[in-house]
Amino acid sequence: QVQLVESGGGLVQPGGSLRLSCAASGTIFSGNIMGWYRQAPGKQRELVADITSGSSKVYADSVKGRFSISRDNAKKSVYLQMNSLKPEDTAVYYCKLSMLNSRGRWDYYWGQGTQVTVSS
Repeated sequence: QVQLVESGGGLVQPGGSLRLSCAASGTIFSGNIMGWYRQAPGKQRELVADITSGSSKVYADSVKGRFSISRDNAKKSVYLQMNSLKPEDTAVYYCKLSMLNSRGRWDYYWGQGTQVTVSS
């Protein structure tokens, strides 16, 4: 059973930066995608960025050029560097693991979420 533990959220001013971290425990199979999603009150949860086990990346248009996702497979961790933060980035950010297990089925795991608030 995989668990995800997130850290790094907080309160920052517009234009500031935060770095989110997510560490996974348990067995991580080679076929996997780790990503960050966010959800603001009253809004749909949306993809922020994904990164595959081979480090291919996808970003939402709204964060492209400002956010950077990375991973450390040895540490079973994924990171989200957030720069030039805007008030509209305010949301709860969730780490997600999508993993193809040994039986050929996808398993999904979510972190508990960490609050990011961008406000002056």
